[in-house]
Amino acid sequence: MASNEKTLKFVTTGRGVAGTIGILGAAGAAAFALSSPWASAMAIRGVFTRGAQATSREMEPYAPTSGIDAGLNLSYGGGRPNTHFDVFTPTGGQEPLATIVWIHGGSWLSGNKNDLRPYLRKLAGRGYTVIGVDYPLAPEHRYPATLVELNAALGYFVDHAAELRIDPTRLILAGDSAGAQLASQLATAITSPDYARAVKLYPRVAPEQVAATVLHCGIFDLDAVAEMPGILNWGFRASLWAYLGVKDWEPTPEAQAMSTITHVTEHFPPTFISGGNADLLTSSQSQPMARRLTELGVDVTELFWAKAYERNLPHEYQFHLDFADSRDAFETTVAFLDEKTAVPVVA
Repeated sequence: MASNEKTLKFVTTGRGVAGTIGILGAAGAAAFALSSPWASAMAIRGVFTRGAQATSREMEPYAPTSGIDAGLNLSYGGGRPNTHFDVFTPTGGQEPLATIVWIHGGSWLSGNKNDLRPYLRKLAGRGYTVIGVDYPLAPEHRYPATLVELNAALGYFVDHAAELRIDPTRLILAGDSAGAQLASQLATAITSPDYARAVKLYPRVAPEQVAATVLHCGIFDLDAVAEMPGILNWGFRASLWAYLGVKDWEPTPEAQAMSTITHVTEHFPPTFISGGNADLLTSSQSQPMARRLTELGVDVTELFWAKAYERNLPHEYQFHLDFADSRDAFETTVAFLDEKTAVPVVA
């Protein structure tokens, strides 16, 4: 019985593909067998949306209720679909601040910046300008539309830095789950001209403008994703079919480009990377990515727990602020950001 209770908790609060376990089951697998990814994508989106909204409500008591200015539902895309953003800043100042651009998760086909508002307000309360950004979702929009729009968003933020209280020399690319994959892909394109040319993405910001990345519970190796067991395998295959537009996506150049673990260079920004001990993506994705970046000489701060740890920390654990470990992870994240964005003192 205890095992079932843990599974239900994971399903209710998780925002990744693993969060579909026990809900979609055989019906989802049957939908995947169809000639279109739409049925599977819509099933996954529905589950993820409910989970994300529940997690947002869980975070709300921990968010500041005062001292934060907010600009909500602003546009970076001139009316193009899903190109809105929120910006949060500490009240009482006009000076530019180091700026966190947070890309939400949702398996590339669900999610909304609104669900992260409590967490982003909490970050802004620690002295940052924090932007939550929306982007085109699959299957309505396919790769590379998402990357193109997020790159445009970065350009918009830099062009409007003064009015948004952005310090364009201290940008942090952050994301969770699929958002962490997207943040890593943007950071790779920004810091590797060869990769940018290969994926035909022309970065709107320069490498020296990106002070750090924050990668929570991300996906960085699609070959390892393709080997995941059971319903996880189905869920990722369905999501990537919807996103890439190809059912057998493994050999495609687009899928290979998404596997940023094979494309990062020694110029990748300083990185905070973490994942929960009960998240299957931690051992197959986040920990190997941390090792690869470390091998390259990148400045890496990692936060992981042993499998036998006393608490099961699920996918997207960092948003479950009822957990003391998640609150500690928030403090560790902020300490990392404070260090990497500190303005040097001139003697």
